[in-house]
Amino acid sequence: MAYSSQEIPDPTVQSLVSYLEHDPQPTIVLDTDYNILAANAAYQRQFTAGEQSPVGGKCHRVSHHYAVPCDQAGELCPMRKAWDSRAPERVLHVHHTPRGPEHVDVELRPILNAKGEVVAFVERLTSIAVASAQPQQQGLVGRSSAFTDALSSLQRAAPAQIPVLLQGESGTGKELFARALHLGSPRANGPLVVVDCTGLNESLFESELFGYEKGAFTGALQRKIGLAEAAHGGTLFLDEIGEVPLAMQVKLLRLIESGSFRPVGSLRTVHSDFRLVSATHKPLKEMVAGGSFREDLYYRISGFPIRLPALRERVDDLPLLIESLLQRIAGKPVPTVDSDAMKRLSLHSYPGNIRELRNILERARLFADEGVIRTEHLPADLRGQNENLNLPMPRRSKENLGQLAQALESFDGSRSALAEHLGMSERTLYRRLRELGS
Repeated sequence: MAYSSQEIPDPTVQSLVSYLEHDPQPTIVLDTDYNILAANAAYQRQFTAGEQSPVGGKCHRVSHHYAVPCDQAGELCPMRKAWDSRAPERVLHVHHTPRGPEHVDVELRPILNAKGEVVAFVERLTSIAVASAQPQQQGLVGRSSAFTDALSSLQRAAPAQIPVLLQGESGTGKELFARALHLGSPRANGPLVVVDCTGLNESLFESELFGYEKGAFTGALQRKIGLAEAAHGGTLFLDEIGEVPLAMQVKLLRLIESGSFRPVGSLRTVHSDFRLVSATHKPLKEMVAGGSFREDLYYRISGFPIRLPALRERVDDLPLLIESLLQRIAGKPVPTVDSDAMKRLSLHSYPGNIRELRNILERARLFADEGVIRTEHLPADLRGQNENLNLPMPRRSKENLGQLAQALESFDGSRSALAEHLGMSERTLYRRLRELGS
């Protein structure tokens, strides 16, 4: 256990610090001025690992390398919320770790003395393994606020049994989110069974989902287990559930409510215990109003709706996504993207979202004989955006960071005034400053 060199005067806090080492989760004690008073061994193993002890430092500097508290840097600050509510608060942050930036689920609990005054805070941290804030070869990747909002909802829903409905445009990664929900659930060791509802007519959908007996219809030469039965003990993912034929929706509702069904051509009843995740790009509420989707089925599948952001809403994630996608499709060595090509990629609206970005990169890397993707390797509609190239690039680059460093050195004023002078929000400014180490 590491302690602050400063005195811990309150007996409530003293007893809390003594208990801290028994917590298996990474945990720290903070005073009301953001100072870390104590950190248990689990925290030091996971979040410092040979670096300087965090004790005595400000939590925002240790966790984020911010010079000011999170709320002043444009982030949600759990301490400020817990101070106001006098209740535990929970927030998802990207923390600095010895392994690089990581998504961390932060739970902050205020400690009250006998007079009901807040005298300290206990912060417990849980690293999120189902998503990465760094480039990686598989799974969810992102750091933007839009992505983090969706990930925060996923983190809340994953441990529960509640049915989840993933809503978003085509190409936003609904199957990856479904896989992350499964991996973050108590059923992670069970199967994840994907049912693509697109293009299935009534008879085909029933035989795929429920299975069939030998001789049930022409061509049924042997018994086949349905996907609902195969999902027993795991997660059943109904992709594009808005495509399910209306006549089949009542049978699907019965399956979801009871977990029971009959294979085609059988009199026996089969029971399957699964967690349901559904996804659609269609406006199900409008379909309910129009009579093409059952209202009772809609409310049964949408216990916990999660909206997945379009790629144009998470433009800050583009460099991270591009590097990750190139790792996944190109192998070693991974091609790079030059600054002009990156600028053109940043100006595109991506109606096809991440799926479209992947297709662009797959094509481009086949032309990148020198291992560098250049403007001439991009599709014609991206190369033709000459009139837009004088617009400021909405993402970080070495050139932008160099200009920011110069502005920081020469500007005489507050950080908020500097942000206004540069034409960016304070939150964006602090992100740039963090990359500069300022």
